[in-house]
Amino acid sequence: MEGIINWNDFEKIEMRIGTIIDVNDFPEARKPAFQLTIDFGTELGIKKSSAQITKRYLKEDLLNKQIIAVVNFPKKQIGSFMSECLVLGSVGEDNDIVLLTSDLKVANGLRIG
Repeated sequence: MEGIINWNDFEKIEMRIGTIIDVNDFPEARKPAFQLTIDFGTELGIKKSSAQITKRYLKEDLLNKQIIAVVNFPKKQIGSFMSECLVLGSVGEDNDIVLLTSDLKVANGLRIG
């Protein structure tokens, strides 16, 4: 474990549930990735993210999947694409990423805590 954070640090990280509503290839990315459009509900709206999840997921399998993302990081320019949130996943060998999801359908925008 790299470092211990306190509860106040953790509370600053805003993780929310969102539903993937569009998936596109991202051929300009240095590592294989998809461009995701994610609905985080009425409070946060629609956000975009780049995700290196092409090893395990097909585009059609990602549509309507609920995921967990950090939504309060600054935007990040990735090539010609502006990523607005960080989709979370567990990282295995060879960067094989498994998305963090909800096992039950819940309302978009719910906070993880």
